[in-house]
Amino acid sequence: MKLLVGLGNPGSGYTQTRHNIGFMILDEVARRSAVSFRNRFHSEYGEAALSGSRLLLLKPQTYMNLSGSAVMEAMRFYKIPMEDLLVIHDDVDLDFGTMKIRSGGSDGGHKGIRSILEHLSSPDFVRVRVGVGRPRYGEDTADFVLRGFYPDEAVNLARWIEKGADAAAAIIRDGWQKAANRYNRKRFFQPESEENPEKKT
Repeated sequence: MKLLVGLGNPGSGYTQTRHNIGFMILDEVARRSAVSFRNRFHSEYGEAALSGSRLLLLKPQTYMNLSGSAVMEAMRFYKIPMEDLLVIHDDVDLDFGTMKIRSGGSDGGHKGIRSILEHLSSPDFVRVRVGVGRPRYGEDTADFVLRGFYPDEAVNLARWIEKGADAAAAIIRDGWQKAANRYNRKRFFQPESEENPEKKT
């Protein structure tokens, strides 16, 4: 079994925020496989099959900073090895419309990944870093990731979520290195525009 984790924060107030792109992509993976989520491991979880692999889909409900406890609980119960863990999360250092697939490395300042590293005591798992862009108008980064997308991003958000789900499927099917060759360093949407800051969401 492989564990596919999408990171985010629970609650309706966070649903369409940048920090929840991991939840959004996991929901799309679940939709494609007609998966219904249940509650366990301090998470919403469901099981799916993809390209001959059995998948556990997990959305920790612990809030971002404590995601590692839920991930560790599920991995221990199902005896999932580190190399079969895949985590999808937002990244403010990547432009909206770009992503980076990698295995290992630091937390890059992401508190959800930091929590997972602390609980698992190993960096050796695959991550899909999904670009959500940086503040354009001097917003504090901590507040920025808890807000909605700018209008020119929002019009492409559904397609961006689909691309994230496509990338996750490619990793399961072909392995992370081949998926990285296909998805890394590509811009799937045009650069962000400099619209009037009064119009941002």
